[in-house]
Amino acid sequence: MALKRLAALAGAGVMALGLVACSSTGGAPEGSGDSGGGGTVDTPRITIAMITHEVPGDSFWDLIRKGAEAAAKKDNVELRYSNDPEAPNQANLVQAAIDSGVDGIAVTLAKPDAMAPAVKAAEAAGIPVVAFNSGFDQYKGMGVQEYFGQDEKLAGIAAGERLNGEGAQKVVCIIQEQGQVALESRCAGVKQGFKGSTEILNVNSKDMPSVEATITAKMQQDPTVDTFVALGAPIALTAVQSKKNAGSEADIVTFDTNAALVDSIQNGDVVWAVDQQPYLQGYLAIDALWLFLNNKNLIGGGQPTLTGPSFIDKSNIDAVAELAKAGTR
Repeated sequence: MALKRLAALAGAGVMALGLVACSSTGGAPEGSGDSGGGGTVDTPRITIAMITHEVPGDSFWDLIRKGAEAAAKKDNVELRYSNDPEAPNQANLVQAAIDSGVDGIAVTLAKPDAMAPAVKAAEAAGIPVVAFNSGFDQYKGMGVQEYFGQDEKLAGIAAGERLNGEGAQKVVCIIQEQGQVALESRCAGVKQGFKGSTEILNVNSKDMPSVEATITAKMQQDPTVDTFVALGAPIALTAVQSKKNAGSEADIVTFDTNAALVDSIQNGDVVWAVDQQPYLQGYLAIDALWLFLNNKNLIGGGQPTLTGPSFIDKSNIDAVAELAKAGTR
C-alpha cells in the first residue's frame, strides 16, 4: 500500500517538475555561452535569501547550494545563502534577511517550532516563503506557500519494505541529531515498513570520532544486527569504518548521497542509498520564488512537490557517478 502511495506522489512530483521546466524559461533569454543552465531571463533583478540548517562538513548541502546557484543565475536572482545548525540562530538569520528587505526567502524547517515566529514575521512583511528539505508535515500550518522535498516518513517506509525483501531481520536506525523532525520521521517510517526488529541509535554528528566509536561499540555488542541504516552520507561512511573496526558482517544502507558515497556503493561498502535529489530541491526553491514574484505561479496545486525518494544501488550507480563527481547528484 505504501509503495502504491509512493508511486502516486512521485508521479505528482514529476508532473509538477514538468511544469517548472516549461514555465521557468519565461522572459527573453540572453545567451550566456556557458553550460550552467542557459541564458538569463530579462525580468528585474530580485534578491532571495536561502537559509538552511546546514551542518558543517556535510557535503549534502553543497548539492543544494549548487542547485540554488544554477537557478539564481538563470533567473537573474541575487542569492544570499546562509546557514546555522542551531535553530535559534537559523531563525535569527531569517529575521536578518527580513530586515535587509529581500524579495523572497527559501528556508529549511528542521525544527519548525523554533522557526515559526521568524517565518510568520516574513509573511507579515509581505515576503513570500517557500520551504524545502525538511518540514514536510509542518509547512502548511506555518503558512508557507510551497514545499520541495520528500515525505520523510514515506521514504522510511519504502526503505523498510526494501529491507524486508532483502531478508533483513534486525536493523539499527542511526539518528545523528535528536529532535530533527526529518530524521525522526525517517526512522519512524523504517520501523513502520520493516517487519523485523528496529532499534534507534542516537549519535552526535558534531563529534564524528564519537559517532565512529558509538557505532563500533554497538556492532561489537550485538552481532545479531544485520543492517545499520544511516540517515546521511557522512554517517554512512563513518559506519563503514566502524564495521571494519568491529569486524562486523552487517550491511550499511543510508539516506542521501555525496561523491564519496558513490564510490562506496560501487565497491560494495554501502549497499544502497535513498536519494531525495538535493540539487533539485535547491533549484526548485529558488525557481519557485522567481515564478511567484514575477508571475504569481504556485507549484504543486497546494500539495508538496516531491523530489524523492528513489534508490541508488549497484544497478544504477554508474548512471549518476559522473554527475555526482561534478557535484550535482
